[in-house]
This record gives sequence, C-alpha cells and structure tokens, in this order.
Amino acid sequence: MIVELGHFALILAFAVSIFQMVVPMVGASKGWGDWMAAAGPAASAQFLLTAASFGALTFAFVTSDFSVALVTANSHTLKPMLYKISGVWGNHEGSLLLWVLILTLFGAMAAWFGGNLPETLKARVLAVQSSIGAAFFAFILFTSNPFLRLESPPFDGGDLNPLLQDPGLAFHPPFLYLGYVGLSMAFSFAVAALIEGRVDAAWGRWVRPWTLAAWLFLTIGIGLGSWWAYYELGWGGFWFWDPVENASFMPWLISAALLHSAIVVEKRETLKSWTILLAILAFGFSLIGAFIVRSGVLTSVHAFANDPERGIFILAILGVFMGGAFLLFALRAGAMQSKGVFGLVSRESALVLNNLLLAVSALVVFVGTVWPLFAEMFFDRTLSVGPPFFNAAFGPFVLALAVVLPLGSMLPWKRAKIGRVTRQIWPLAVLAVAAALLAYAIFSGESAIGPIFIGLAVWLVAGAGVDLWTRTGRGAFSGRLSRLTRLPRADWGKAVAHAGLGLTIFGIAALSTYEQEDIRLVRLGETYDIGAYSVTLTGVRDVQGPNYVSMMGTVEITRDGRDVAVLNPERRFYPVARMPTTEAAIDNGFTRDLYVVLGEPSQGGFALRVYIKPWANWIWGGSIIMALGGALSLSDRRYRVAAGAAKSRGAKGVPAE
Repeated sequence: MIVELGHFALILAFAVSIFQMVVPMVGASKGWGDWMAAAGPAASAQFLLTAASFGALTFAFVTSDFSVALVTANSHTLKPMLYKISGVWGNHEGSLLLWVLILTLFGAMAAWFGGNLPETLKARVLAVQSSIGAAFFAFILFTSNPFLRLESPPFDGGDLNPLLQDPGLAFHPPFLYLGYVGLSMAFSFAVAALIEGRVDAAWGRWVRPWTLAAWLFLTIGIGLGSWWAYYELGWGGFWFWDPVENASFMPWLISAALLHSAIVVEKRETLKSWTILLAILAFGFSLIGAFIVRSGVLTSVHAFANDPERGIFILAILGVFMGGAFLLFALRAGAMQSKGVFGLVSRESALVLNNLLLAVSALVVFVGTVWPLFAEMFFDRTLSVGPPFFNAAFGPFVLALAVVLPLGSMLPWKRAKIGRVTRQIWPLAVLAVAAALLAYAIFSGESAIGPIFIGLAVWLVAGAGVDLWTRTGRGAFSGRLSRLTRLPRADWGKAVAHAGLGLTIFGIAALSTYEQEDIRLVRLGETYDIGAYSVTLTGVRDVQGPNYVSMMGTVEITRDGRDVAVLNPERRFYPVARMPTTEAAIDNGFTRDLYVVLGEPSQGGFALRVYIKPWANWIWGGSIIMALGGALSLSDRRYRVAAGAAKSRGAKGVPAE
C-alpha cells in the first residue's frame, strides 16, 4: 500500500509541475498577481509530494519489500542498513527520483526564501525550474518507474553492486546531485532574465548564492568520489579521467567560472551576456553528465545504466532546454548591455582571464571525454583517450590559473597600477620559487613538473593570506589584526577556497611525482624493504562478513626496527552478486600514506602491492578547505539580504479577470 501511495504521489507531483510551469509564466506575462502567487504554494506542494514518494521507496528498501522489482534487483536481507538505504539511489531509477527530489527542493527554497525577488522574476524562475521538473517526472514515469511490482516476489534480493557498498559511495551521489541539480537554479534565473530582457547588479547578487551552493556541493561530491576511488578500487589512484569523473568535473569548472563572472555583474554591471551564457552551459554540462552516466554510450565503472533508449530521452531533454535557452540568448543577448568600463589592468580583466582559462579547460575535458564516441561514429575507429592526454592538455591551464588567482584577487576594480600590486606580492614569488627549488633539490632525480606545481601551490596559499592581510589597510599591527577578524565572510571564504585549491595542487603534485611502488610475490613470514620501511606478510586468514567472505592478510610495517602499523588488506567475494572486490589497507599519515593491496595466491605466496604515497591526504584536505571557503562565503549576510530597491522595480501584479 505504501509503495502505491508513493507512486500516486509521484504522479501528483508531475501534475503539479505542469501547473507550476504554465500558470505563473502566463501570470507574469499578463501581470496577473494571483496567478504569479500560485508559484510558491505549487513549488512547496511539488517538493512535499516528491519527498513522500522518495520516502515510500526508502521504506520499501529498509523493509526489504521484494515485491518491488527495484528492491529485488538492488538489495538483500543480509545487507547492512546503511547500504539498504543507499541502495535507494544506487541504481538508475532510484537515483532519478533523488534527482527530482533535489530539483523540487531547490524550487521550494526559491519560493520560501525569494520574498525579496521582483514578483515577475520570481514567477518566471519557479516556472522554468518546474519545467525541468516536469521533463524529469515524465522521464521517470514513462521509462524508469521505480515502483513496479513483481508478480511472483522472490524470497531474497539480488544485492547492490559490491563496489557501491561503501560509506564513501553512500554519500557521494547525494552531494554530487545537490551540485548537479543546484545548477538548475542558475539556469532558471538565466532563462527568466532572458525572458524579461533585463540583467542588473541585483540579478548577479541573486544568482551567486545558488551557484555557490551548487559549486560547494559539487566540490564535496567530487572529493568523496575521488577518496572512494583511492581506497576502494585498489588501484592506488585518486583520479582516472574516467568519463563519469569528467562528467562531474566539467560543470564544476563552469560553475567556478560563473561564480567569478557573477561577481563582475554584481559589482560593475558588465559581462552580462557572458554570465548568462555560463549559467546555461553549467546546467547543460550537468545534463550531459546525466546522459553519459545513463545512456551507456561511454564505458565507466561508475555508470548507472546501459540503456540507449533512456539515453535518447535525456538527449531530448538536453536538446529542448539547451536549444530553447540558446535561442532565447540569441534573441536577447543584444539587450544585455554592459554599463561598466574597465582598463586592461584591473580586477575585471583578471576575472575575464580566469573565466577564459576555466571555460577552455572545461572544453578540453569535454573534447577528450567525447572524442572516442565521435571517432567511432564518424571515422569507424576505436580510440581510448586516457590520463596522458588529459594531464598534458589540462595541466597548462591549471598552471596559468594558479599564477593569475593571487594577483587578480588583489587588483583594484576598474583600473589598477600593476606596480603597486607587484610590490606587495613579490615576496610571495620569491617564496614560491624557493619552495620549488627546495623540492627539486631534495628529489634531484625526479621530474621538474612536480616542483613547479609545488611552488605554485605555495604561491596560491601564501597569496590568499596576503590578500586577506592587505584588506586590513594600514596602521599598527594590533589594529590590522582586529580589522582582519571583522572582514566580511565572503572575503574570508574566497581566501580559504583559494588556499584549499593550493593545498590540493600540492597534494597532487607531491603524490604524482614522489610516490613509491613495489609489486611482488611474497611468502608468509617474508620481509623486504620499500623506501625507509620494512614490510612483512605475517598471515592470511578467511573471514566471514555480513554478506561476503573475505581473504584477509596481516602485514606488519616497521621503520628502523620500530613498529609503524599492522595492516589488513582484503580480497572479498559477495556470493549473491557473485562479484569480488579489493579492499586496500591504508595507514594514513599527515605527510604520507602506507597503502597495501593483497592479490591472488600463486606459487606458494601472495601477490602484494605496497605504495608509499607522500602528502596524499592533502588532496582531500584541500577539497574540504575549498568547500569550507564556499560555506563561509555562503554565510555572508550580504547573500541573505536581497536588494530591496530592485524589488521595487519589479512589476506589480494585478488580479486576473
């Protein structure tokens, strides 16, 4: 009964989404206040109905209701409760329901907290947002219904993919979807502004918090996915330029560009057309990501589905919304006239350069991701574009971006004197070069690429600190320190996010350049050295898990005769899914990870892979700090206080006759 109620709630939410798509839009064009006012209650109702539907599906998973086909295919009675819950979104149908739940949540939040928006703009934003919801409700109900019943329910289920039975993957999709779907709000604001034909500083201030929230969640989601790949897949890597990884990375890059571009719109009322275009592209790349994950056109360990028919439906959604938005953009771009002018050397110019670097780097990732598909379709050639291409093509843009960020953030608006800024920042350049030379001197036999990026990381972190300090003005140290604590949270957020990016670059550079690896066949009791550590395989035993059996090794690691760690790498086998997994054992440290993977038995011994991974945790520590910077900026009171003057410029509605 609860499952049927969930299905019925989903159908009602679809009906409400159609109502919300049409009525407020007509009301805004006619100036009918009561029709526009209907958008808010409709958005709330749409969210509550979708939440009820999602709750019903979750109840079916938690109670192991194997009369539901989706539960049978993705759950099992012996599975731990955490993975029963995460099984709700660990599949195509359930993840789509999570997608629309988040989509309707953002729409409802715009209704709840958008009281200071002009009446017509708010109505159009909620109507556009609901049109996206209507498309995805139709997708779910007509092609991917999660509530289908089985005529003859089995006694047990088929279990969730063992690779997804992990805490990192339990939380990775919700955060990623909060980012993906959050960009729909920027898209809705952009399309609403194109319909009205007006973009001003107030619009830039309204769109920035939504974009910032989406970027923040994308950062957390990408970081969780990278962390999961590092310890779960057993390959010892943190990023593989997999198509699905790229699908989340591209909107992250575009949303970062949109954040910086919206600043220029808010502060200087320029770059309006470019900012609108970025808002459209950011959500467009999110839809492209959904297509890659669910169509099966590109192979990935992360893919949810392999169904070309569903892929065609998503492609149709992409074509309708992107095509319509670009058509509106072509018709209205001429009306988005910029008011501000700025010199070649100014913060505006630095932000333009920042945007170009981010946008082109996203284009590089996009081309590398889809090129195998185009090569097969048009040239009948099977190609593989892997890390060598992406590292060579993407690396220079990261380098240029890292150089520009500290300098650009310290330039004044409108017109700047480069000499004044360089006098403040030249000690940082000396420090960065010294750090790079030190790294090269310590590891003289290694590539120079690592030291260069380590120097850039120091440049970014130190530049963020100097940027904050210069905002305190002049005077005594104590006075400047007091003013430092009173700086707006947005200033602190920007500096913290830039510093987090620097720490992530440092971790990637150090790990990629100085990692040590040893793979060999080891017998029980055998000891050997890797770097400064001694490794001994002391035992291997069988272990029974809740829904798996495991071959668990015991590896003792010492340094100079002192015990460092005892690690237990595993090879698990899930009988229901009939699938093996590798569980790496990791001794985490501040400056290094010891990473051990147990392989198959062979010739009286066991394959053992041991890695020394320097500064690995700084990659994810930097991601956390970047997200913290976004949260600090989002908490700035200026984002919670809308422009009242702009509201007064909005059209006042009259009742419909």
